[in-house]
Amino acid sequence: METIPVYNPATGSVLRRLTPHTPAQVRAMVKRATKAQLEWAQRSVKDRADILARFSVLLSQRADQLALTLSAETGKPVSQARGEILSTPARVNYFVDNSLEHMRCTVMHTEPDDVGIPGSTSMEELVSYDALGVVANISAWNYPYFVGSNVFAPALITGNAVIYKPSECALLTGQSITGLLHEAGVPEDVFIMAVGDGRVGQALIESDIQGIFFTGSYETGARVASAAAHKMIPMQFELGGKDPVYVADDVDPAQAAASLADGAFYNNGQSCCAVERIYVHQDIYYAFEKAFLEAVNGFKMGAPDHEDTYLGPLTREAQIDVIQKQVDDALHQGATLACGGRRASIEGWYYEPTVLTDVNHQMAVMQDESFGPIIGLQKVGSDEEAVALMNDTRYGLTAGVFSRDRSRATHILQQVKSGSSYWNCCDRVNPRLPWTGIGQSGVGSTLSREGIRAFLRPRAWHLRAPSN
Repeated sequence: METIPVYNPATGSVLRRLTPHTPAQVRAMVKRATKAQLEWAQRSVKDRADILARFSVLLSQRADQLALTLSAETGKPVSQARGEILSTPARVNYFVDNSLEHMRCTVMHTEPDDVGIPGSTSMEELVSYDALGVVANISAWNYPYFVGSNVFAPALITGNAVIYKPSECALLTGQSITGLLHEAGVPEDVFIMAVGDGRVGQALIESDIQGIFFTGSYETGARVASAAAHKMIPMQFELGGKDPVYVADDVDPAQAAASLADGAFYNNGQSCCAVERIYVHQDIYYAFEKAFLEAVNGFKMGAPDHEDTYLGPLTREAQIDVIQKQVDDALHQGATLACGGRRASIEGWYYEPTVLTDVNHQMAVMQDESFGPIIGLQKVGSDEEAVALMNDTRYGLTAGVFSRDRSRATHILQQVKSGSSYWNCCDRVNPRLPWTGIGQSGVGSTLSREGIRAFLRPRAWHLRAPSN
């Protein structure tokens, strides 16, 4: 019987093997969810929100054990895994506290009754909101609690049923999430986990679902969009990035370097919003480079279950080849290797933190998503040059500027194509603000009001009172 191995990236060994679902089983899941969604949608918003609030409590109570599972199957250092889990309730509780407000039926216009009776109307025009129905949540492995809850929390609270397909690299965490939601009170047929690779995803897309919410690479997202285009259903894609930051000449280079080193290498750079390109004004470039290398060389690489580990193994061994090709390409074209540049000489899927200088935009490291512990530093002579380079990309997820002058920074950022803009910070996500991308970084928004309305279909009401 075919199985899917769940690997331990720190050793390359198999933690467990799971049996994938068949296309027929996926279709049966959707049928069960379709029936269960009707009853779920009839429950009050408060009832559904209370269940998700209990899920948040369970996350906090079980964080230590959940972190060990997440760390074991993805290689994420356990301290970072615990931090993700303990931060997820704030996201979920945003939806718990705010969904009802954005689901209310709203009176948009009234016309007075011709009879002239005070307070009476002949026409009332309203907008109400209905759940989409059964939605597919095709999630990612790098932040499974964050990116998963961005979808399933508002989807469930707004009355949808969810078929949840976690990444094959985070199946055990997917099981944990599913179990906690059921324990909190979500009916088993309202939230169903599908196990499998792209074939299961394809079967899910071909099923009778009413929405697709995908997190992953641009290449896979494009295939999903193409396969589902004929269905004419809502689709949302949270994809990759090649996120740039410009360091202006008026900042403390050491402070900026410390912040950006963390923004580039946290979670081994395996984040769609990780800093992937840094442009530094020539007047402070060498001071910044020196401080940046000091910060990177201070990161401790080691076993992910050690509390003081900052860099664990990469989640996918294949990504090592991707990073190595970017290094080799850059060096071939004249870049300087400031540190790293090779697979670490220890057991497991480790790659040394890598900094390249003397880079340019003919190099893949400044154009293609790296999704690993590698960064290029490029010297620029002006704000205008920085803007031009920041916009030289297929992506548009986040962009940042480090400067003491807010007006200067915002003027620069207004010219840069990105869904999120950062001033003197990076790699931040807040549930009160929309998370969205431009170009190959995605379509649609999670989080905020937009992330709630994404799971609702507006209904227009034209109500005319009978004439007397």
